[in-house]
Amino acid sequence: MDTSYLISSIKQFEYYKSLGDKTIAQLSFDELKKEFAQDSNSVAIIVKHLVGNIHSRWTNFLTEDGEKEWRKRDEEFIDNFNSKDELIASWTKGWDCLFTAIKPLKSNDLERIIYIRNQGHTVTEAINRQMMHYAYHIGQIVFIGKLIKAENWETLSIAKGQSKVYNKVKFETGKSRTHFTDKL
Repeated sequence: MDTSYLISSIKQFEYYKSLGDKTIAQLSFDELKKEFAQDSNSVAIIVKHLVGNIHSRWTNFLTEDGEKEWRKRDEEFIDNFNSKDELIASWTKGWDCLFTAIKPLKSNDLERIIYIRNQGHTVTEAINRQMMHYAYHIGQIVFIGKLIKAENWETLSIAKGQSKVYNKVKFETGKSRTHFTDKL
């Protein structure tokens, strides 16, 4: 189970990253910066916050507190991206940091204790904490993207009204042990 947990966790992180990738690809730079209300967050701001969190949590993951002294969390909510390419480069660098930290982990690392703001977590707990945090924010990114694109949104999952067709294809295929993201 320990090995399957790590493999599944990596696939889940890759899945959430892909949802963000596909949303960002659909939006122009101006759309990435769009805020719907005062003090709301644009996709660009959410990306900046996620990247700051990822770098803080996953840099020296096993040996340093996950809330780094050099992190300036409040500044993550100030959009200062100058281009879509700059935003994408930051996004990619953040995810690279996460995958560089998580991919070498072994099952015997899962019960190790790491700290986030001096609160002890097993590695398993820390992975779960971060995965849920990122899923929450990527859900926001996707929702904002859908609002902006409206009828021009390219769905990232089963399109409305297509569940029966999708399920028919799935049930016509024999049973197998796969991760739901394997064919996405």
